[in-house]
Amino acid sequence: MVTLVIFTGCTADFEKLNTNPNAPVSVQPGLLLRQVIYDFGEQMSYEGFAAGDLLSQHRTALDFNLFDRHALKSPQLGGNPWPVCYTNLRDNELLLKQAQSNETFTVYEGPSLILKAYMTQGLTDLFGDVPYFEAFNGIEGTVTAPYDAQKAIYLAEGGILDNLDKGIAALNAYDGAVALEGDLLFSGDLDKWIQFANSLKLKALIRISSREDVASEIASIFAAGNYIGNNSDNAVFDFTNSAPNSFRFAQLRAGDFNNFVLSETMEEILTDLNDPRIGVFFRPFANSTSAEFNGLINGINASQTSIEPANYSLAGTLFRENTSELDANFMTAWETQFILAEAAAKGYITADAETLYNSGVQLAFEYWLTELPADYLSGPAAYNAPGTTPLEQIITQKWIANLINGYEGWVEWRRTGFPEFKPVAASLNDGLIPVRMPYPAEEQALNADNYQAAAAATNDNSLNAPVWWDN
Repeated sequence: MVTLVIFTGCTADFEKLNTNPNAPVSVQPGLLLRQVIYDFGEQMSYEGFAAGDLLSQHRTALDFNLFDRHALKSPQLGGNPWPVCYTNLRDNELLLKQAQSNETFTVYEGPSLILKAYMTQGLTDLFGDVPYFEAFNGIEGTVTAPYDAQKAIYLAEGGILDNLDKGIAALNAYDGAVALEGDLLFSGDLDKWIQFANSLKLKALIRISSREDVASEIASIFAAGNYIGNNSDNAVFDFTNSAPNSFRFAQLRAGDFNNFVLSETMEEILTDLNDPRIGVFFRPFANSTSAEFNGLINGINASQTSIEPANYSLAGTLFRENTSELDANFMTAWETQFILAEAAAKGYITADAETLYNSGVQLAFEYWLTELPADYLSGPAAYNAPGTTPLEQIITQKWIANLINGYEGWVEWRRTGFPEFKPVAASLNDGLIPVRMPYPAEEQALNADNYQAAAAATNDNSLNAPVWWDN
Protein backbone atom coordinates (compact mmCIF):
# COMPACT_ATOMS: atom_id res chain seq x y z
CA MET A 1 0.00 0.00 0.00
CA VAL A 2 1.30 3.44 -0.81
CA THR A 3 1.57 5.27 2.49
CA LEU A 4 -0.01 8.72 2.35
CA VAL A 5 0.45 11.28 5.07
CA ILE A 6 -1.26 14.67 5.07
CA PHE A 7 0.90 17.58 6.19
CA THR A 8 -1.22 20.51 7.34
CA GLY A 9 -0.62 23.82 9.02
CA CYS A 10 -2.16 27.22 9.54
CA THR A 11 -0.76 29.93 7.33
CA ALA A 12 -1.26 33.68 7.28
CA ASP A 13 -0.52 34.36 3.63
CA PHE A 14 -1.77 31.12 2.12
CA GLU A 15 -5.31 29.99 2.78
CA LYS A 16 -5.74 26.96 4.99
CA LEU A 17 -7.12 23.87 3.32
CA ASN A 18 -8.72 20.95 5.10
CA THR A 19 -8.81 17.98 2.76
CA ASN A 20 -11.64 15.68 3.70
CA PRO A 21 -11.14 12.31 1.97
CA ASN A 22 -14.79 11.44 2.65
CA ALA A 23 -16.07 14.46 0.73
CA PRO A 24 -13.30 15.59 -1.63
CA VAL A 25 -15.64 17.39 -4.02
CA SER A 26 -16.40 19.90 -1.25
CA VAL A 27 -12.90 21.30 -1.53
CA GLN A 28 -12.80 24.26 -3.87
CA PRO A 29 -10.25 23.64 -6.65
CA GLY A 30 -8.48 26.96 -6.06
CA LEU A 31 -7.80 25.96 -2.46
CA LEU A 32 -6.63 22.53 -3.55
CA LEU A 33 -4.26 23.98 -6.15
CA ARG A 34 -2.88 26.41 -3.59
CA GLN A 35 -2.37 23.61 -1.08
CA VAL A 36 -0.54 21.33 -3.49
CA ILE A 37 1.79 24.06 -4.77
CA TYR A 38 2.60 25.43 -1.34
CA ASP A 39 2.96 22.13 0.49
CA PHE A 40 5.14 20.49 -2.14
CA GLY A 41 7.28 23.59 -2.66
CA GLU A 42 7.75 24.24 1.05
CA GLN A 43 8.47 20.64 1.96
CA MET A 44 10.89 19.99 -0.89
CA SER A 45 12.79 23.21 -0.14
CA TYR A 46 13.14 21.99 3.44
CA GLU A 47 14.14 18.53 2.20
CA GLY A 48 16.66 20.21 -0.08
CA PHE A 49 18.39 22.01 2.78
CA ALA A 50 18.28 19.16 5.30
CA ALA A 51 18.93 16.15 3.06
CA GLY A 52 19.27 16.90 -0.66
CA ASP A 53 22.17 19.28 -0.03
CA LEU A 54 23.94 16.59 2.00
CA LEU A 55 23.68 14.03 -0.80
CA SER A 56 24.79 16.64 -3.34
CA GLN A 57 27.65 17.78 -1.07
CA HIS A 58 26.58 21.42 -1.04
CA ARG A 59 26.64 21.32 2.76
CA THR A 60 27.38 18.83 5.50
CA ALA A 61 26.15 18.10 9.01
CA LEU A 62 28.19 18.50 12.17
CA ASP A 63 26.59 16.22 14.71
CA PHE A 64 25.47 12.58 14.53
CA ASN A 65 23.74 12.76 11.16
CA LEU A 66 23.55 9.22 9.81
CA PHE A 67 21.96 10.44 6.58
CA ASP A 68 25.11 12.44 5.77
CA ARG A 69 27.02 9.18 6.23
CA HIS A 70 24.68 7.58 3.67
CA ALA A 71 22.45 5.58 5.97
CA LEU A 72 19.51 6.73 3.87
CA LYS A 73 17.03 4.54 5.74
CA SER A 74 17.67 6.75 8.78
CA PRO A 75 16.28 10.18 7.85
CA GLN A 76 17.08 12.92 10.36
CA LEU A 77 15.27 16.28 10.17
CA GLY A 78 14.81 15.56 6.47
CA GLY A 79 15.42 12.75 4.03
CA ASN A 80 11.90 11.36 3.68
CA PRO A 81 10.50 12.56 0.33
CA TRP A 82 8.20 9.55 -0.25
CA PRO A 83 5.20 10.86 1.77
CA VAL A 84 5.76 14.40 0.48
CA CYS A 85 5.40 13.20 -3.09
CA TYR A 86 2.52 10.79 -2.55
CA THR A 87 0.47 13.12 -0.36
CA ASN A 88 0.61 15.88 -2.91
CA LEU A 89 0.14 13.58 -5.89
CA ARG A 90 -3.00 12.22 -4.21
CA ASP A 91 -4.35 15.71 -3.50
CA ASN A 92 -3.49 16.78 -7.03
CA GLU A 93 -5.43 13.79 -8.34
CA LEU A 94 -8.52 15.12 -6.56
CA LEU A 95 -8.00 18.41 -8.37
CA LEU A 96 -7.55 16.67 -11.72
CA LYS A 97 -10.71 14.63 -11.27
CA GLN A 98 -12.71 17.75 -10.42
CA ALA A 99 -11.35 19.51 -13.50
CA GLN A 100 -12.21 16.59 -15.77
CA SER A 101 -15.69 15.95 -14.35
CA ASN A 102 -17.02 19.49 -13.88
CA GLU A 103 -17.00 21.95 -16.77
CA THR A 104 -16.86 24.85 -14.33
CA PHE A 105 -13.41 23.73 -13.24
CA THR A 106 -11.95 22.90 -16.66
CA VAL A 107 -9.29 25.62 -16.28
CA TYR A 108 -7.59 23.48 -13.62
CA GLU A 109 -7.04 20.48 -15.88
CA GLY A 110 -3.87 21.76 -17.56
CA PRO A 111 -2.11 22.89 -14.36
CA SER A 112 -3.03 19.68 -12.51
CA LEU A 113 -1.64 17.50 -15.32
CA ILE A 114 1.56 19.56 -15.38
CA LEU A 115 1.97 19.33 -11.61
CA LYS A 116 1.34 15.60 -11.75
CA ALA A 117 4.15 15.22 -14.27
CA TYR A 118 6.46 17.46 -12.25
CA MET A 119 5.95 15.69 -8.93
CA THR A 120 6.05 12.25 -10.53
CA GLN A 121 9.43 12.96 -12.07
CA GLY A 122 10.75 14.08 -8.70
CA LEU A 123 9.50 10.83 -7.17
CA THR A 124 10.71 8.33 -9.76
CA ASP A 125 14.09 10.02 -10.19
CA LEU A 126 14.75 9.40 -6.50
CA PHE A 127 13.46 5.83 -6.15
CA GLY A 128 13.29 4.34 -9.65
CA ASP A 129 10.30 2.03 -10.10
CA VAL A 130 7.42 3.21 -7.90
CA PRO A 131 3.66 2.67 -7.53
CA TYR A 132 2.13 5.06 -10.03
CA PHE A 133 -0.56 4.07 -12.52
CA GLU A 134 -2.76 2.46 -9.83
CA ALA A 135 -1.48 4.44 -6.87
CA PHE A 136 -4.01 7.25 -6.52
CA ASN A 137 -7.28 5.40 -6.03
CA GLY A 138 -7.22 5.45 -2.25
CA ILE A 139 -10.30 7.65 -2.09
CA GLU A 140 -12.42 4.85 -3.54
CA GLY A 141 -10.85 2.14 -1.40
CA THR A 142 -7.64 0.66 -0.06
CA VAL A 143 -5.15 -0.03 -2.81
CA THR A 144 -1.94 -2.03 -2.66
CA ALA A 145 -0.50 -0.68 -5.86
CA PRO A 146 2.09 -2.49 -7.96
CA TYR A 147 5.41 -0.83 -8.73
CA ASP A 148 5.60 0.46 -12.29
CA ALA A 149 8.77 0.53 -14.37
CA GLN A 150 10.44 3.92 -14.53
CA LYS A 151 10.61 3.71 -18.32
CA ALA A 152 6.83 3.39 -18.48
CA ILE A 153 6.36 6.19 -15.95
CA TYR A 154 8.31 8.47 -18.29
CA LEU A 155 7.09 7.25 -21.67
CA ALA A 156 3.73 5.46 -21.44
CA GLU A 157 0.28 6.97 -21.82
CA GLY A 158 -0.55 8.77 -18.60
CA GLY A 159 3.12 9.12 -17.76
CA ILE A 160 5.35 12.17 -17.36
CA LEU A 161 5.81 13.24 -20.97
CA ASP A 162 2.26 12.35 -21.97
CA ASN A 163 0.79 14.35 -19.09
CA LEU A 164 2.89 17.37 -20.03
CA ASP A 165 1.60 17.17 -23.61
CA LYS A 166 -1.98 16.75 -22.38
CA GLY A 167 -1.56 19.63 -19.94
CA ILE A 168 -0.35 21.93 -22.71
CA ALA A 169 -3.20 20.81 -24.96
CA ALA A 170 -5.77 21.46 -22.22
CA LEU A 171 -4.43 24.96 -21.65
CA ASN A 172 -4.38 25.75 -25.36
CA ALA A 173 -7.95 24.49 -25.72
CA TYR A 174 -9.35 26.40 -22.77
CA ASP A 175 -11.58 29.28 -23.85
CA GLY A 176 -13.71 29.73 -20.74
CA ALA A 177 -14.06 32.77 -18.54
CA VAL A 178 -13.30 31.12 -15.18
CA ALA A 179 -10.00 32.35 -13.75
CA LEU A 180 -7.38 30.01 -12.34
CA GLU A 181 -7.39 30.67 -8.59
CA GLY A 182 -4.91 29.52 -5.99
CA ASP A 183 -2.01 29.77 -8.43
CA LEU A 184 1.02 30.66 -6.31
CA LEU A 185 3.37 30.22 -9.26
CA PHE A 186 1.92 32.44 -12.00
CA SER A 187 -1.10 34.24 -10.52
CA GLY A 188 -3.42 32.61 -13.03
CA ASP A 189 -1.37 33.32 -16.17
CA LEU A 190 -2.09 30.27 -18.35
CA ASP A 191 0.58 31.19 -20.93
CA LYS A 192 3.23 30.89 -18.25
CA TRP A 193 1.94 27.43 -17.32
CA ILE A 194 2.60 26.41 -20.92
CA GLN A 195 6.14 27.79 -20.73
CA PHE A 196 6.60 25.87 -17.47
CA ALA A 197 5.40 22.65 -19.10
CA ASN A 198 7.76 23.04 -22.05
CA SER A 199 10.72 23.63 -19.73
CA LEU A 200 9.70 20.51 -17.80
CA LYS A 201 9.58 18.57 -21.06
CA LEU A 202 13.14 19.66 -21.82
CA LYS A 203 14.18 18.55 -18.33
CA ALA A 204 12.53 15.14 -18.68
CA LEU A 205 13.93 14.57 -22.16
CA ILE A 206 17.52 15.47 -21.27
CA ARG A 207 17.32 13.23 -18.20
CA ILE A 208 16.47 10.16 -20.24
CA SER A 209 18.72 11.09 -23.16
CA SER A 210 21.21 8.29 -22.48
CA ARG A 211 18.43 5.73 -22.98
CA GLU A 212 16.12 7.31 -25.56
CA ASP A 213 16.54 9.28 -28.79
CA VAL A 214 15.24 12.67 -27.69
CA ALA A 215 16.99 15.00 -30.13
CA SER A 216 14.01 15.75 -32.39
CA GLU A 217 11.67 16.45 -29.49
CA ILE A 218 14.16 18.80 -27.84
CA ALA A 219 14.81 20.52 -31.17
CA SER A 220 11.08 21.04 -31.68
CA ILE A 221 10.63 22.71 -28.28
CA PHE A 222 13.72 24.85 -28.83
CA ALA A 223 12.55 25.97 -32.26
CA ALA A 224 9.16 27.03 -30.90
CA GLY A 225 10.87 29.03 -28.13
CA ASN A 226 7.91 28.84 -25.74
CA TYR A 227 9.75 27.89 -22.56
CA ILE A 228 10.86 29.77 -19.44
CA GLY A 229 13.38 32.32 -20.70
CA ASN A 230 13.60 34.97 -17.99
CA ASN A 231 13.69 34.92 -14.21
CA SER A 232 10.47 36.93 -14.19
CA ASP A 233 8.77 33.84 -15.67
CA ASN A 234 10.23 31.32 -13.22
CA ALA A 235 7.96 28.72 -11.64
CA VAL A 236 8.66 29.76 -8.04
CA PHE A 237 6.96 31.30 -5.04
CA ASP A 238 8.55 33.47 -2.37
CA PHE A 239 8.87 32.69 1.29
CA THR A 240 8.26 35.46 3.83
CA ASN A 241 10.41 36.85 6.63
CA SER A 242 8.10 35.74 9.40
CA ALA A 243 6.43 32.52 10.48
CA PRO A 244 4.52 30.57 9.39
CA ASN A 245 5.53 31.17 5.76
CA SER A 246 9.22 31.82 6.19
CA PHE A 247 11.64 29.12 5.11
CA ARG A 248 11.19 26.35 7.67
CA PHE A 249 14.81 26.31 8.82
CA ALA A 250 14.36 29.93 9.85
CA GLN A 251 11.70 28.74 12.29
CA LEU A 252 13.74 25.94 13.87
CA ARG A 253 15.90 26.35 16.92
CA ALA A 254 19.41 27.66 16.38
CA GLY A 255 20.96 24.31 17.22
CA ASP A 256 19.22 22.64 14.27
CA PHE A 257 20.10 25.44 11.86
CA ASN A 258 23.71 25.63 13.02
CA ASN A 259 24.19 21.90 12.54
CA PHE A 260 24.43 22.39 8.77
CA VAL A 261 27.59 23.98 7.38
CA LEU A 262 29.46 24.53 4.14
CA SER A 263 30.87 21.31 2.70
CA GLU A 264 34.47 20.91 1.65
CA THR A 265 33.29 20.04 -1.88
CA MET A 266 31.26 23.23 -2.20
CA GLU A 267 34.00 25.38 -0.68
CA GLU A 268 36.65 24.09 -3.09
CA ILE A 269 34.47 24.48 -6.18
CA LEU A 270 33.31 28.01 -5.35
CA THR A 271 36.77 29.10 -4.25
CA ASP A 272 38.44 27.69 -7.37
CA LEU A 273 35.91 29.57 -9.51
CA ASN A 274 36.35 32.83 -7.56
CA ASP A 275 32.58 32.67 -7.19
CA PRO A 276 31.09 35.45 -5.04
CA ARG A 277 27.90 33.44 -4.43
CA ILE A 278 29.74 31.76 -1.58
CA GLY A 279 28.96 34.89 0.47
CA VAL A 280 25.24 34.55 -0.32
CA PHE A 281 25.03 30.83 0.34
CA PHE A 282 27.20 30.83 3.48
CA ARG A 283 28.74 33.05 6.16
CA PRO A 284 32.41 33.48 7.07
CA PHE A 285 33.19 31.07 9.90
CA ALA A 286 32.97 32.62 13.36
CA ASN A 287 36.64 32.11 14.24
CA SER A 288 37.84 33.67 11.01
CA THR A 289 39.98 36.78 11.34
CA SER A 290 39.55 37.87 7.72
CA ALA A 291 36.00 36.92 6.66
CA GLU A 292 37.11 33.57 5.25
CA PHE A 293 34.93 30.58 4.48
CA ASN A 294 35.69 27.06 5.63
CA GLY A 295 34.01 23.79 4.66
CA LEU A 296 33.89 20.38 6.31
CA ILE A 297 34.16 16.98 4.66
CA ASN A 298 30.82 15.21 4.39
CA GLY A 299 29.87 12.29 6.61
CA ILE A 300 31.96 12.64 9.74
CA ASN A 301 31.52 10.25 12.65
CA ALA A 302 30.75 12.77 15.41
CA SER A 303 31.49 10.22 18.13
CA GLN A 304 35.08 9.93 16.93
CA THR A 305 35.74 13.40 15.52
CA SER A 306 35.91 16.55 17.61
CA ILE A 307 34.39 19.48 15.73
CA GLU A 308 34.39 23.14 16.74
CA PRO A 309 31.33 24.70 15.03
CA ALA A 310 32.90 28.16 15.03
CA ASN A 311 35.52 26.86 12.57
CA TYR A 312 32.99 26.18 9.80
CA SER A 313 30.73 28.37 7.68
CA LEU A 314 27.02 28.39 8.49
CA ALA A 315 24.28 28.90 5.91
CA GLY A 316 23.83 32.52 4.83
CA THR A 317 21.29 35.01 6.12
CA LEU A 318 19.10 34.24 3.09
CA PHE A 319 18.12 30.98 4.78
CA ARG A 320 17.26 32.40 8.21
CA GLU A 321 17.04 36.17 8.68
CA ASN A 322 16.08 37.21 5.12
CA THR A 323 13.92 34.40 3.78
CA SER A 324 11.59 36.78 1.92
CA GLU A 325 14.33 36.81 -0.74
CA LEU A 326 14.31 33.00 -0.95
CA ASP A 327 12.19 30.99 -3.41
CA ALA A 328 10.60 27.57 -3.47
CA ASN A 329 11.88 26.45 -6.85
CA PHE A 330 9.85 24.37 -9.31
CA MET A 331 11.57 25.38 -12.58
CA THR A 332 13.68 28.33 -13.68
CA ALA A 333 15.11 30.11 -16.68
CA TRP A 334 18.67 29.27 -15.66
CA GLU A 335 17.92 25.54 -15.47
CA THR A 336 16.25 25.70 -18.87
CA GLN A 337 19.27 27.47 -20.39
CA PHE A 338 21.67 24.89 -18.97
CA ILE A 339 19.52 22.08 -20.40
CA LEU A 340 19.61 23.75 -23.81
CA ALA A 341 23.36 24.33 -23.51
CA GLU A 342 23.83 20.60 -22.91
CA ALA A 343 21.54 19.80 -25.81
CA ALA A 344 23.59 22.08 -28.10
CA ALA A 345 26.88 20.63 -26.87
CA LYS A 346 25.59 17.13 -27.71
CA GLY A 347 24.29 18.17 -31.12
CA TYR A 348 20.60 17.74 -30.30
CA ILE A 349 19.85 21.31 -31.36
CA THR A 350 21.55 23.74 -33.73
CA ALA A 351 22.63 26.54 -31.44
CA ASP A 352 25.76 27.96 -29.86
CA ALA A 353 26.25 26.01 -26.64
CA GLU A 354 28.61 28.58 -25.15
CA THR A 355 26.08 31.38 -25.60
CA LEU A 356 23.39 29.29 -23.91
CA TYR A 357 25.79 28.39 -21.11
CA ASN A 358 26.76 32.02 -20.54
CA SER A 359 23.09 32.97 -20.44
CA GLY A 360 22.42 30.25 -17.86
CA VAL A 361 25.24 31.52 -15.66
CA GLN A 362 24.00 35.11 -15.88
CA LEU A 363 20.45 34.07 -15.01
CA ALA A 364 21.67 31.92 -12.11
CA PHE A 365 23.65 34.79 -10.62
CA GLU A 366 20.62 37.04 -10.95
CA TYR A 367 18.40 34.39 -9.34
CA TRP A 368 20.77 34.16 -6.38
CA LEU A 369 20.91 37.94 -5.97
CA THR A 370 24.58 38.22 -6.88
CA GLU A 371 26.27 40.50 -9.39
CA LEU A 372 28.15 38.55 -12.06
CA PRO A 373 31.84 39.59 -12.01
CA ALA A 374 33.00 41.00 -15.33
CA ASP A 375 35.75 38.38 -15.66
CA TYR A 376 33.82 35.37 -14.32
CA LEU A 377 33.05 33.83 -17.72
CA SER A 378 36.58 34.33 -18.99
CA GLY A 379 38.27 32.66 -16.01
CA PRO A 380 37.95 29.15 -14.53
CA ALA A 381 34.17 29.22 -15.12
CA ALA A 382 34.58 29.80 -18.87
CA TYR A 383 32.77 27.35 -21.12
CA ASN A 384 36.06 26.13 -22.60
CA ALA A 385 38.26 26.60 -19.53
CA PRO A 386 41.48 24.56 -19.70
CA GLY A 387 41.33 21.19 -17.98
CA THR A 388 37.54 20.98 -18.21
CA THR A 389 34.89 19.82 -20.66
CA PRO A 390 31.81 21.76 -21.74
CA LEU A 391 29.50 19.22 -20.08
CA GLU A 392 31.45 19.47 -16.83
CA GLN A 393 31.17 23.26 -16.87
CA ILE A 394 27.44 23.21 -17.67
CA ILE A 395 26.52 20.69 -14.98
CA THR A 396 28.80 22.27 -12.38
CA GLN A 397 27.09 25.61 -12.83
CA LYS A 398 23.69 23.93 -12.68
CA TRP A 399 24.82 22.11 -9.52
CA ILE A 400 25.86 25.35 -7.83
CA ALA A 401 22.52 27.01 -8.57
CA ASN A 402 20.53 23.95 -7.47
CA LEU A 403 21.12 24.67 -3.78
CA ILE A 404 18.03 23.65 -1.71
CA ASN A 405 16.25 22.62 -4.92
CA GLY A 406 15.06 19.31 -3.53
CA TYR A 407 17.49 16.56 -4.53
CA GLU A 408 18.32 17.96 -7.99
CA GLY A 409 22.05 18.42 -7.40
CA TRP A 410 22.43 14.77 -6.43
CA VAL A 411 20.14 13.56 -9.23
CA GLU A 412 22.18 15.42 -11.84
CA TRP A 413 25.43 14.07 -10.38
CA ARG A 414 24.03 10.57 -10.74
CA ARG A 415 23.16 11.28 -14.38
CA THR A 416 26.42 12.96 -15.40
CA GLY A 417 29.10 12.36 -12.76
CA PHE A 418 29.62 16.12 -12.36
CA PRO A 419 30.89 17.77 -10.33
CA GLU A 420 33.32 15.31 -8.78
CA PHE A 421 32.18 14.36 -5.28
CA LYS A 422 34.48 13.45 -2.41
CA PRO A 423 34.28 10.16 -0.51
CA VAL A 424 32.46 10.78 2.77
CA ALA A 425 34.57 10.60 5.93
CA ALA A 426 32.80 7.73 7.70
CA SER A 427 30.60 6.01 5.13
CA LEU A 428 27.86 3.63 6.18
CA ASN A 429 27.46 2.49 2.55
CA ASP A 430 30.81 0.78 1.99
CA GLY A 431 32.36 3.99 0.73
CA LEU A 432 29.96 4.27 -2.21
CA ILE A 433 27.92 7.37 -2.95
CA PRO A 434 24.28 6.21 -3.25
CA VAL A 435 22.57 6.30 -6.64
CA ARG A 436 18.96 5.94 -5.45
CA MET A 437 16.81 6.46 -2.38
CA PRO A 438 15.60 3.28 -0.64
CA TYR A 439 11.93 2.43 -0.46
CA PRO A 440 10.63 3.32 3.01
CA ALA A 441 9.98 0.69 5.68
CA GLU A 442 6.23 1.38 5.57
CA GLU A 443 6.07 -0.08 2.08
CA GLN A 444 7.57 -3.34 3.27
CA ALA A 445 4.93 -3.51 6.01
CA LEU A 446 1.85 -2.26 4.14
CA ASN A 447 2.46 -3.24 0.51
CA ALA A 448 4.48 -6.37 1.13
CA ASP A 449 4.00 -8.41 -2.03
CA ASN A 450 4.58 -5.49 -4.40
CA TYR A 451 7.46 -4.25 -2.27
CA GLN A 452 9.19 -7.64 -2.41
CA ALA A 453 9.08 -7.62 -6.20
CA ALA A 454 10.50 -4.09 -6.33
CA ALA A 455 13.17 -4.90 -3.75
CA ALA A 456 14.24 -7.96 -5.72
CA ALA A 457 14.68 -5.76 -8.80
CA THR A 458 16.96 -3.39 -6.87
CA ASN A 459 19.27 -5.91 -5.20
CA ASP A 460 17.23 -5.97 -1.99
CA ASN A 461 16.33 -2.27 -2.09
CA SER A 462 19.98 -1.29 -2.45
CA LEU A 463 21.14 2.32 -2.49
CA ASN A 464 23.63 1.29 -5.16
CA ALA A 465 21.20 -0.06 -7.79
CA PRO A 466 20.93 2.59 -10.52
CA VAL A 467 17.56 3.68 -11.87
CA TRP A 468 16.56 3.01 -15.50
CA TRP A 469 17.88 6.26 -17.00
CA ASP A 470 21.18 5.82 -15.12
CA ASN A 471 21.98 2.38 -16.56
